[in-house]
Amino acid sequence: MKSSWKKFGVSIAVAGALLMAASVVFSQGPPPDGFRGGRGPGDGLGPFGRDLNLTDEQKTQIKKIQDSFRAADKALFDQLRTLREGEPDPMSGAFDETAVRAAAEARARIQIDLEVSRARMMSQIAAVLTSEQKAQFAARRKQFERQGPPPPPDRP
Repeated sequence: MKSSWKKFGVSIAVAGALLMAASVVFSQGPPPDGFRGGRGPGDGLGPFGRDLNLTDEQKTQIKKIQDSFRAADKALFDQLRTLREGEPDPMSGAFDETAVRAAAEARARIQIDLEVSRARMMSQIAAVLTSEQKAQFAARRKQFERQGPPPPPDRP
């Protein structure tokens, strides 16, 4: 019995940590270019796409795809912002677990929708790339995963 309560407690703690981390990530709203990473001039694929030698036509197609998803996802980011603004203050003294749980579940559903949307967008972008570009993209992505992301910039 103790073991199941311990597992339940750990599961709740992990879920809470993930939700808090996601809340921080999404608190800034959508990134200006639709990706978390930086992007080179006109490559459209963040740091992975810098060396793909995209044609002007590919760049145009990728930009159209990104713009359409950015517009579609704006409503989801607005919903997240509204949920965050309406959250009860846990420091107010009156803790309402039901309200906190409902808000967390609502945010999680939106975050799932955003992840699915991003995957759909990347699938459409992949259809624009040549086989060689896809292979280069995959190799750069694998290299990035081995190295890990760059450290965050120093903040004053």
